[in-house]
Amino acid sequence: MTEEKKQDVEIKEEKIPTAAEMDEPIIKTGNPLNMVEELPEEIRKKLEKSKEDRKTNKKKGRKKKTDKRVPVGVAHVKATYNNTIVALTDLSGNVLSWSSAGMAGFKGPKKSTPYAAQIITRIAVEKAKEYGLNEVSVMVKGVGTGRESAIRALNANGLIITSIKDITPIPHNGCRPKKPRRV
Repeated sequence: MTEEKKQDVEIKEEKIPTAAEMDEPIIKTGNPLNMVEELPEEIRKKLEKSKEDRKTNKKKGRKKKTDKRVPVGVAHVKATYNNTIVALTDLSGNVLSWSSAGMAGFKGPKKSTPYAAQIITRIAVEKAKEYGLNEVSVMVKGVGTGRESAIRALNANGLIITSIKDITPIPHNGCRPKKPRRV
């Protein structure tokens, strides 16, 4: 380097504060879903709009529901060739939250993609966290492309997966096949 360039470049030495010196805690608190990754803008706007609609449509004469705490539940993932549906239930089968690819704003062939399964799983988990859900056993039905990514998304969004069971219906030589075609 020339003498002029050496003068322009200055080396700044800053002391990095330790955890004890810092006023703020190192671990950020808040919604764990926001820390993992934000939802896409259009999907987030649609969900906020539907949440506002639900608040305005509530009946005034209803009794206030008691807060239901469900720490352990079941995640039902239905992955077909055309769509993916995720439902989170308690152990007796009462639905806490659910989501589908069409509900999240995906249309046509995009509904059955692994990305759509990941997004709808995040939406369903976010709703179920209000009930205190943190541990699930997974029941997977269907042969669609979103089945594996939905399970991974359940784990990535803070739920502990205890077991995975495939409950895809398999025929035991069920329906009679068509007659052979004569050419």
